[in-house]
Amino acid sequence: MQDALHDQTPRTLLHTRKIDCNGYRRADGLYDIEARMTDISANGTELPFRQIDAGGQIHDMWLIMTIDRDLVIRRMTSRTDVGATPYCAEINTAYAALEGLKIGAGFKQKAKALVAGARGCTHLTELLGPLATTAMQTIMSEWRESRPWNVMVRETTPLPKPWVIGTCHAYREDGPGADTIWPAHRRDHDAPLRAVGLADTVK
Repeated sequence: MQDALHDQTPRTLLHTRKIDCNGYRRADGLYDIEARMTDISANGTELPFRQIDAGGQIHDMWLIMTIDRDLVIRRMTSRTDVGATPYCAEINTAYAALEGLKIGAGFKQKAKALVAGARGCTHLTELLGPLATTAMQTIMSEWRESRPWNVMVRETTPLPKPWVIGTCHAYREDGPGADTIWPAHRRDHDAPLRAVGLADTVK
């Protein structure tokens, strides 16, 4: 595909990595968050343990976690449908060690302490980042349904600083994005950060 992001030098597709994440509300009040990663070889390739045909998968791996509304992991499972080696799936059960962790500040560091390196799978551990941010977005989607922004901005009570302020250029504190979600007339600088029970971003 050629577009404004690329020059016109001809290119040949060699590899495609896809990461798909979905968040679901369960009937029991909990939430299932799924992340799937696939690596696809466009022209085929030879691995130490098998030959990949053109369009074939090198990896097809899943992380599935069940969380509560406070972003505490109640259940964590992983699945390796396709791995680069015959041994990849042997480490799947290690990710149950993440049960009980809360998604928030320090989550990635705590998770990596449990499943990084030989204690886990490189690719499954990489999925923890998008899995965690998808969890946050899933909970935020319900919060937005119950507290629409067009209603909040008309309120006049003091508003604690939303956690997203200062986390990126769009929501810099002195920018128009912050003015929209944290109007000057409602700013309460002394109250703790607030957003669906979240005080911090995932790091």
